[in-house]
Amino acid sequence: MNKSIAKKEIEKLRKDINYHNYKYYVENNPVISDYEFDQLLTKLEELEKKFPDLITTDSPTQRVGGEPLEGFTSVEHKVAMLSLDNTYNYDELREFDKRVKKNVEQVEYVVEPKIDGVGVALLYEDGIFVRGATRGDGIRGDDISSNLKTIRSIPLRTMGDRLKNIEVRGEVYMSLRGFKKLNKEQKKKGNPVFANPRNATAGSIRQLDPRIVESRPLDIFIYFISFTDKEFQTHFEAINSLKEAGFRVNPLVEKVKDIEGVIKYCKKLEKKRESLDYEIDGAVIKVNSYAQQKKLGETSKNPRWAISYKFAAKQSTTKLNDIVIQVGRTGTLTPVAILEPVEVGGVTVSRATLHNFDELKRKDIYIGDQVLIERSGDVIPQVVKSVSEKRTGKEKKKIIPKKCPVCKTEVIREEGEVAVRCPNKFCPARLKWRVKYYASRDAMDIDHLGESTIDKLLDIGLIDNIADLYFLKKEDILKLEGFKEKSAQNLLDAIKKSKKQDLSRLIYGLGIRHVGKYSAQLLASKYNSIDELSRAGEEELKEIDGLGEKSAETIATFFATEENINLIERLKGIGVKTKEIKKEGLPLQGKKFVFTGGLSSLSRPEASDLIKQKGGMVVSSVGKDIDYVVIGDKPGLKFEKAKKLNLNIINEDEFRKLVTSSGE
Repeated sequence: MNKSIAKKEIEKLRKDINYHNYKYYVENNPVISDYEFDQLLTKLEELEKKFPDLITTDSPTQRVGGEPLEGFTSVEHKVAMLSLDNTYNYDELREFDKRVKKNVEQVEYVVEPKIDGVGVALLYEDGIFVRGATRGDGIRGDDISSNLKTIRSIPLRTMGDRLKNIEVRGEVYMSLRGFKKLNKEQKKKGNPVFANPRNATAGSIRQLDPRIVESRPLDIFIYFISFTDKEFQTHFEAINSLKEAGFRVNPLVEKVKDIEGVIKYCKKLEKKRESLDYEIDGAVIKVNSYAQQKKLGETSKNPRWAISYKFAAKQSTTKLNDIVIQVGRTGTLTPVAILEPVEVGGVTVSRATLHNFDELKRKDIYIGDQVLIERSGDVIPQVVKSVSEKRTGKEKKKIIPKKCPVCKTEVIREEGEVAVRCPNKFCPARLKWRVKYYASRDAMDIDHLGESTIDKLLDIGLIDNIADLYFLKKEDILKLEGFKEKSAQNLLDAIKKSKKQDLSRLIYGLGIRHVGKYSAQLLASKYNSIDELSRAGEEELKEIDGLGEKSAETIATFFATEENINLIERLKGIGVKTKEIKKEGLPLQGKKFVFTGGLSSLSRPEASDLIKQKGGMVVSSVGKDIDYVVIGDKPGLKFEKAKKLNLNIINEDEFRKLVTSSGE
């Protein structure tokens, strides 16, 4: 191949690769497979190797640099990167609006999610990426071009002809999924884990070795044109031009007509915050008109035409007053932090999980430490790390107990497991959690049997195992504090009703280790009764697609234990449903469902039962093999993943029609 033909081929390959990079990293809509993309890149690399003088700085092969840098050089931004004033309540936003209206009238605003990442400025000349820099002091920042080139959602060449000579602002961030994966890898290597995605992003983007940066799951949203040789009337128009030029713009950017519209959208963003796969810590509000922005001007630090609204913090620091040990249904001892009450994400937190003793050691947490607490969505608050710099020397280390704090039995730790367990099957703490688990909504759904009632039943010796629930009499329940005739009867009725629950609920409610709701459904679809399941050997169970070796092992062990055999016999004798005749040809036979978001007309257990009655299964995670993703109010990350996988997504009304239609 001669040089002129090679040049044309190289230009075509670069154009194709840039297009596919855009489809994959910006639009999340790939049109070719990873293998086909790799083939294009390999072909380009081979041609550039043969004709090295044809290599250009904007070539896709130049994303990852070679040797580590000795240090970053300081560069001056085309336009100063000013910071924003912050507001923390809606009245302060209204005050901002009043200040704006003193100088301009008929104001229209643009509201954007405030990404919790690292701000950068990207410079393009004649459509080619020439430099990327950190914010620095706003006037000058560090040149981190080599690192930014590794982020594939940053175009090395702009698309179209409109935006050629520009400087744009963006926020580099790390997705929550990527952050979890990175910390998992850090743990495996024995390296320190990052406290949060922003911390991980900041630590990654300033690495001197671009190859390390390339291995980190970084992404970017572009939110502003700071310099251009083209004319725009509004910020919203400029945002749309950025999209057309191949930049990744946040899809949640919204234009609103007045400050009340701003407040309404801020509320919407704050609710949506927990369903996103990236951290946002507020909203940025900008006057839309560029003419009005120019008239409003700026101070030496802040523009007068923009402001940020900060959401309630999801992380806070407080004192760890004590560490108590909680014993779960399988006997696992879990350390729990007792905290000086602190507000995190709008909720007062006084307890937080410490997961296990290995985590306690790894995070170097002592009683008396100042600790960083994090709360995300409805997840139980957790201790992220200790603030060791604030130690006084009076802090105390929590030692792994040698005996169960409840029954005083010596604890055990099985080889290869992090869990420390109480092996006493009759430990009151284990029994409490087993009964609670059995009665839970996803298991036997025994209404009115809450934790405090279980405690009272145990305290006066009315139950010693799950089966004892079915022998309770009204006079027994009336002995419990707070129970009257009606409430006692309600509890008895709920216990009686639970006898008719389907087989999968019973299997789940037995609390077998490593057997969740989906595994219980698999077993119930495979076996007609508890007796059939109990006769299945470990090797047979391992053959069930989707079950897993650990589950097979614990199921076989469970049904080989005399205590559990006796429990099953008692449940059968009481009349608990332990058999289920399989119906063939059900309309949803073998179909897999995932729920995300709240349902308004059904509880999750009720919805799950409707699916199971039609032969379907309810799964907890989204994958390519899912048949239906049912979305309710405030759908979460599962919804976003389902869209990326192009799965069949239905709303609550469509779901009800599907499960109530005839066809059995």
